[in-house]
Amino acid sequence: MSLNKLTIAEARDALKKGDVTSVELTEACLSEIEGAGALNAFVHKTPEIALEQAKAADTRIKSGDAPAMCGIPLGIKDLFATKGVATQAASNILEGFKPEYESTVTQNLWDAGAVMLGKLSMDEFAMGSSNETACYGPVVNPWKVDERQLTPGGSSGGSAAAVAADLCLAATGTDTGGSIRQPAAFTGIVGIKPTYGRVSRWGVVAFASSLDQAGPMTKSVRDAAIMLGTMCSHDPKDSTSADIPVPDFEAALTGDIRGKKIGIPKEYRLEGMPAEIGKLWDDGIAMLKDAGAEIVDISLPHTKYALPAYYVVAPAEASSNLARYDGVRYGHRAKLAAGEGIVDMYEKTRAEGFGPEVQRRVMIGTYVLSAGFYDAYYNRARKVRALIKRDFEQVFAQGIDAILTPATPSSAFGLGEMADADPVAMYLNDVFTVTVNLAGLPGISVPCGLDSKGLPLGLQLIGRPWEEGDLLNHAHVLEQAAGFAAKPEKWW
Repeated sequence: MSLNKLTIAEARDALKKGDVTSVELTEACLSEIEGAGALNAFVHKTPEIALEQAKAADTRIKSGDAPAMCGIPLGIKDLFATKGVATQAASNILEGFKPEYESTVTQNLWDAGAVMLGKLSMDEFAMGSSNETACYGPVVNPWKVDERQLTPGGSSGGSAAAVAADLCLAATGTDTGGSIRQPAAFTGIVGIKPTYGRVSRWGVVAFASSLDQAGPMTKSVRDAAIMLGTMCSHDPKDSTSADIPVPDFEAALTGDIRGKKIGIPKEYRLEGMPAEIGKLWDDGIAMLKDAGAEIVDISLPHTKYALPAYYVVAPAEASSNLARYDGVRYGHRAKLAAGEGIVDMYEKTRAEGFGPEVQRRVMIGTYVLSAGFYDAYYNRARKVRALIKRDFEQVFAQGIDAILTPATPSSAFGLGEMADADPVAMYLNDVFTVTVNLAGLPGISVPCGLDSKGLPLGLQLIGRPWEEGDLLNHAHVLEQAAGFAAKPEKWW
């Protein structure tokens, strides 16, 4: 097997035995990245840093001081600040920006001996569900069924494509309304969004601060457990970071869910949902039942208000967060004509630097926060969010251990098929995922089958707050039962 195709768990064990070195693993990934330009996943490559880190990891492994992530080559979403390495959030407005600091998540990974192969593309400022809003151009899904190029999903589309195509062993992603879980489902990989506050947001370019959460995108549930354990930490620099011990998530993968209660929400059976998605969901229910879980029909009555509430709250927070990009201290600055002043510079810089989707959301956000509309939109959306959170709390209070739903309303669609049409149709991609962010819960997407075209489909499990170990165990059981082993045929 090519070294770049290993899982984190396989690579960790091979590194410890001395069967392979981190330098060999890293070189295999770098070589694969060089030949995968057609996917457009890696946008800032860092081969020198990667090989330097790999050599240091090999020394550490030899000395017997090797955490689980030591020597593992990773791709990093372009939203994480990486010291001295371009961090652009896939936006022209941050052109040339190289932070003087490291995000807490990436620092945790480097402290554990992980290796950075480079930065991965994404939707601009994480706003999008198809990775078509990036200033670098669209990322292409490694899965292909005809001549069409397909979306890898978004906003963590570069991360999903890179993991699915074995360009790296795993990648970091962020999830504001489904941006880890939806692309994971579209590319046949595993993606987990942890409980809000479990992973530090410090040094992650902000989209919507009360919703954003970083998580791993991996080839297996076991890998997700290993990598998440390293990414998590209490961080005094992030006021929303929870001071809660990080358990051994890998040790939680017992494979035993006998007697656990799995909730099936009736509100997620949407009108017009493709039959294939419904069948996959039914298959998933049967798999968990066969493993000894008890299936319970539940109701989350405010689900239908989740998308509208999300698309008020998220743009409102984005309009506030993105106000800092003004061309004064860093990033792109527009050239001014004689006689133009600072207000002209702000307007021109933002017009040139922000893409259409970001401009659209900033304008929506500014509108819903404006005098006269604050109560009608933003305050109402916050109240709806509280009701959605309460729905979940009531269900978990009834003894439900996890909730099973589809991850996406369809398989991957063609690039350009939705972006050029109605933006609202694109927003519907998040229909199964946004409730989890609004309620601050952990959610995971697990690949469970192929549709009639041969494209991957995922199921989502939603867990109790802070119970990622239990959630991962449920996902591990589902993964074993589904036996999904399909990989995209190499065309790139």
